[in-house]
Order: sequence, then C-alpha cells, then structure tokens
Amino acid sequence: MKILVCISHVPDTTSKINFTNNDTEFDKNGVQFVINPYDEFCLTRAMWFKEKQGASVTVVNVGGAETETTLRKALAIGADDAIRINTDPTDGFLVAKELAAVVKNGNYDLVLAGKESADYNGQMVPGMLAALVDYNFVNGCVEMDVDGTNVKAKREIDGGAEVVSTSLPLVIGGQKGLVEEKDLRIPNMRGIMMARKKPLQVLEAIGNDAATAIASFEKPIPKGAVKLVDADNLDALIDLLHNEAKVI
Repeated sequence: MKILVCISHVPDTTSKINFTNNDTEFDKNGVQFVINPYDEFCLTRAMWFKEKQGASVTVVNVGGAETETTLRKALAIGADDAIRINTDPTDGFLVAKELAAVVKNGNYDLVLAGKESADYNGQMVPGMLAALVDYNFVNGCVEMDVDGTNVKAKREIDGGAEVVSTSLPLVIGGQKGLVEEKDLRIPNMRGIMMARKKPLQVLEAIGNDAATAIASFEKPIPKGAVKLVDADNLDALIDLLHNEAKVI
C-alpha cells in the first residue's frame, strides 16, 4: 500500500500572531513553525500501517524552502521520502490542485490529510483533493482499519459518530482519535540522522492560479475588564447582567 501524507507548515499555537503591510500579510518574524497537529495524527497513523502492513509512506507539502525543516521532522518520525511543491500556498483550491497532480502521478492508494490546518481552519483541501482525483473520501475520521482494499472508518458527526465502509483508493480528512496524543512520536537522534539521508524531492508547481485573495486580517477584539461581585450581593449581579451585559 502506497500512502501519501499531506503536511501543512503552520505556526505553533503558542506563538504571538501579528500582521504587516496594513494588515494584509502575516508577520512570520519570531514565529516557530511546526507540523500541523491534525496532519501529525495522520502521519502517526501512516507509520502504524508502515510497521504493521508494510506500507510505504511519502509526505508532501506545498510551500517554499522554509517548509523543509517541517518535512525533515516528518522524515525523522519515519516517513520514507518527501516531496515539496515549490509554490506559495495562497488558497485551499490551489493547494488541492497541486496535491492532486502528485497523487495522480504517484498512484497512491491512501491519502491522509488533517481535516484542516491550525492556522486558517478552512476544512477545504481534503474534500477538494478527493474530488479532483476521483477518490473515495471520509472526513472527520477518528478511526480506520484497512484490509486489502476494504476500509472501515469512523467519523464524527453532530451528536455522535458514524461507521462507514469504503474502499481504496481513498482520501482521509483525519483528526484527533485517528491516534491519541500519547501515541504521537518525537523524533529521536537516530531518526534525525537518518532523515538527512532520505530523499526530499522539490517539484515546480503546475501553475495554478489562486481562486481567492486575502483582503485583510483582523485580530479578535480584546476582552474587556472583569467586574467582580461579592458572592452575597445578588442584587448587584442581577443589575449588571440586566443593564450592562443585557443577557437577562
């Protein structure tokens, strides 16, 4: 089984976010980038298939040379090889089209991608990718088992979960539950040294135009000051909720 894991290069969620150029560009100065957490769940699951079923695992990213450190971490975790598509990931449709070309050329059986990236939270790429390559698709996936070409997957739905049967070739939009956080792997020294020798192929983009453009970014409004009310002063609390907060 050939597995392709899509890797997004995203800011660490603890980073302070700022914007430049009249709030139209993300300021990357001083920001640490990591593997998108949802993609890391997918990569860990792919490693399970590699170890238990002999699958080959390739990781792919759409981005500039600065993303190669993230790809090298994925190689250190255990992926066999990496592909970087050399273009700026300006929107989800562009990313999906670039990934689709890799999937078609590589004849992958299973494509694992986080359901969304932790920076833009678009939840677009896995579904669009599946449509472009005409693969089966399961989003919000929290469990999956592969037996030959048959797949049983569980996905989250409103108010519960749904178990579905499908088949390869398949695109998965994965999330926490596909593996648990305790199962995520930290690269050891041996893995880091081996990653330096593993192939990282750089492909030029097929030349897609972005379907959308960012007009501006806006930070959430800062939280207001907190008013403390004495636990015994119920009348004051009701007055504040009624006249200031206007929730009753």
